[in-house]
Amino acid sequence: MALTASEVSRVIEMAWEDRTPFEAIEDQFGLSEKALISFMRGQLKPGSFRLWRARVSGRKTKHLKLRSPEVSRAYCSTQYKQR
Repeated sequence: MALTASEVSRVIEMAWEDRTPFEAIEDQFGLSEKALISFMRGQLKPGSFRLWRARVSGRKTKHLKLRSPEVSRAYCSTQYKQR
């Protein structure tokens, strides 16, 4: 799937956001967590990619199933469409 420049920018923005889960990115853009990691590796400079990986590795807010109930929302209405 080819993404437009604005979609590439949005995926990167969502990937950096702490409160945006990987599942929201997959639902909106079709990129699984593994595919997103490959995508980010190709889009970011090596140092930026290492910082991003360190930031999201083990972060519970990036996985819906691991989120605590204190995280009140999983996504905002512009990031994710309800099925």
